[in-house]
Amino acid sequence: MSDLSDPSDLSDQNTSKMRDFFKMMGKYFAPYKKYIGATFLMNVLTALFNVFSFSLLLPILNILFNIEQKHYDFVEWGSGNIKDTVINNFYYYAQCLVETYGPSTTLLYLGLMLAFMTLLKTGSYFAGSAFLMPMRTGVVRDIRNDIYNKILALPLSFFSEERKGDILARVSTDVNEVDTSITNSLDMLIKNPIFIIIYVGTLIALSWQLTLFTLLVVPFLAYGIGFIGRKLKRTSLYAQSKWSDGLSQIEETLGGLRIIKAFIAEKKMSKRFHKVNDEFRTASMKVSIRQAAAHPVSEFLGTVMIVIVLWFGGTLILSNNSPIDASMFIYYLVILYTTLQPIKDLSKASYNIPKGMASMERINKILDAENNIKEVEHPISIDGLNQAIELKHVSFSYNSTREILHDINMTIEKGKTIAIVGQSGSGKSTLVDLIPRYHDICEGEILIDGKNIKTMSLHSLRSIIGNVNQEAILFNDTVFNNIAFGVEHATQEQVEAAARIANAHDFIMEMENGYQSNIGDRGCLLSGGQRQRISIARAILKNPPILILDEATSALDTESEKLVQDALEKLMQSRTTIAIAHRLSTIRNSDEIYVLHEGQIVERGTHEELLALGGYYKKLNDMQAL
Repeated sequence: MSDLSDPSDLSDQNTSKMRDFFKMMGKYFAPYKKYIGATFLMNVLTALFNVFSFSLLLPILNILFNIEQKHYDFVEWGSGNIKDTVINNFYYYAQCLVETYGPSTTLLYLGLMLAFMTLLKTGSYFAGSAFLMPMRTGVVRDIRNDIYNKILALPLSFFSEERKGDILARVSTDVNEVDTSITNSLDMLIKNPIFIIIYVGTLIALSWQLTLFTLLVVPFLAYGIGFIGRKLKRTSLYAQSKWSDGLSQIEETLGGLRIIKAFIAEKKMSKRFHKVNDEFRTASMKVSIRQAAAHPVSEFLGTVMIVIVLWFGGTLILSNNSPIDASMFIYYLVILYTTLQPIKDLSKASYNIPKGMASMERINKILDAENNIKEVEHPISIDGLNQAIELKHVSFSYNSTREILHDINMTIEKGKTIAIVGQSGSGKSTLVDLIPRYHDICEGEILIDGKNIKTMSLHSLRSIIGNVNQEAILFNDTVFNNIAFGVEHATQEQVEAAARIANAHDFIMEMENGYQSNIGDRGCLLSGGQRQRISIARAILKNPPILILDEATSALDTESEKLVQDALEKLMQSRTTIAIAHRLSTIRNSDEIYVLHEGQIVERGTHEELLALGGYYKKLNDMQAL
């Protein structure tokens, strides 16, 4: 027999789920405690107004059906059982109204009182939901902020291991699912336990015997909904992973559309996407079917419970041994039926929340990802380079399985230009990424002016380093904002001066809005050479003492390369420069050239010295000359 059949196991599982839920979401709820308190108070008032408004049904029923012929006398408050006193005096006042104004007018007064109580109930109900709105919207905003901040803080290695589409799915689809499933369930989670407690308390006050019998039936309702909720979470996780695959394929398609068309692979890509989309549709359909099943199941089980209680209570009344009279029994049934709705809503939350929790678990894979690039407790600040950069016995691997760099020793003196060459995959880009700590070394140390870079604050370390990469990374913004990126309070004059040095001012002024022209997604409205010169202007404006050039001209045509190379030479003046290059002609004037082969430095020296060695560098040079 499955463990689901054991009520104690079911209770333990539900308790564990709620504990996990509040542990995962508690930090997001904490800033909104005052709203929770206000919502709690309003919902208590809603439940009390509801109970009292329904109590007006008793004299209405008595008047309409002439059920009660008994004469009531006023009982002093506190002179007997409080429940009996309240009921007696309630009937007494209704009796006085009938005697004074007649049954018809009394019905009108009672009806107006019922309408007024309903107004109070609906007003407090609305206030309870309205007080929760800042929390519902704030939690989703806070989650999005945390994800984005975490993405900015995580090391580059994290994104080389994760698919972009999967990350986008977690930021968009999964956060929306949390919004739909969890924040929309907060109202139910807060108000329904209050309603259930007050309504059940009223039922016990009316007849503890009937209520005890009723509570024996409730576990069947909880079991049916709990079973659906568990199935729902498992299917939701699978469906969301499939949509991540779909987003990854869309992202790959947008990035590789030119190649897809060039190789006439539209049908192949379409078939590949349709397969994933169909799998997502099947999984989503199962989630929706189980979601749709929850309401009819709870409706049916609730009706069965009402029928059983109606039979049991009716039997007691017909046997003349009932603890309550007929009108009180009708009131009891009204309150019991009213109790079913919050139970259904709570059960709805119980299968919505697992669906949202599945998304939250995927989001937490980003939020809980370890950032191994950490600062020391009291980092030092650095504002420039005074002597040299030193790499001593540096080794590095991404995942401890294959060493990318091995025993690298290098000294880069202030004001010097050094170049790093070697075949693709030899570790050139990885080596320069270690200096600004985009990755942390596995062995050895990197020193700037004799101080280990791990003792420095990341902000001050990276503020003295400028980058110009092979692919100019620009943003969908204006020319001005792209050049001034990362430089606070840059003026128009400073941006223009940087653009002139980078040979970019002329083509910028030819654009429709000059420096306020938008350059499109990743600078798609510019040519390759123009993008690279904007990137160089950005580095010039930052004015870093250390400059890293990662194959900055390798993707350009001859004319663009000449303009960019001229801009780079202006940028390199009076700076310490580390240049990675495939074209040896661009680095032949470097003060020193390091030759990397399979993660190790195999040769070093000037252009002429390396040619004279007749080794690996000469082989590269001869191949390019050929």
